Amino acid sequence: MTSLVYAHGVADGDATFIEQAIGAQLIPFIYLGAKHMVTGYDHLLFLIGVIFFLYKMKDVAVYVTLFALGHSVTLLYGVLSGTHVNPYFVDAIIGFSVVYKALDNLGAFKRWFGFQPNTKAAVLIFGFFHGFGLATKLQDFTLSEEGLVANIVAFNIGVEIGQLLALAAILIGMNFWRGSDVFVRQAFNTNVVLMCAGFLLMGYQLSGYLITT
Repeated sequence: MTSLVYAHGVADGDATFIEQAIGAQLIPFIYLGAKHMVTGYDHLLFLIGVIFFLYKMKDVAVYVTLFALGHSVTLLYGVLSGTHVNPYFVDAIIGFSVVYKALDNLGAFKRWFGFQPNTKAAVLIFGFFHGFGLATKLQDFTLSEEGLVANIVAFNIGVEIGQLLALAAILIGMNFWRGSDVFVRQAFNTNVVLMCAGFLLMGYQLSGYLITT
């Protein structure tokens, strides 16, 4: 549980703090949650895919809320219930979520299968897997039972804060880009790149899974 081989995505200093934290440490765990989301490129790539063609703030709010609900449920459940999943396997699914959303943005499913899957349901379901991915980062460490619930809730609050900060930056950039003449021409290629990035994440994590099993 304490091996840093599996502690991908957690800096050494943060890992040491998590291992040694006793009692409620709300502010530090909020910071750790926010930091992990802001630096979590896999989560951010999926978020970019989700909002790529959302032009109304109401729609952005609905989809981001569904994503937040999904990953909050499984983050809290995974850590507090002691439910363990292989971190490489779940991170491979997170990589697949990026591929899925890029294909969705490209209209691939309607062309291939003749129907459009429910986009809201997909975001919620993949949110569950993203939450388990977040949970695995904490489950790699021996967490003190003293203050555990408060610390995990604080970490989750930090994740939401980090998501909002990242979302604000992404939306600002997207709005400038959408206002340019090149957006329509570049949108297709950008989603192809997003899809390729998802495949790379899948391959990397599946390789780790095969090596460690």
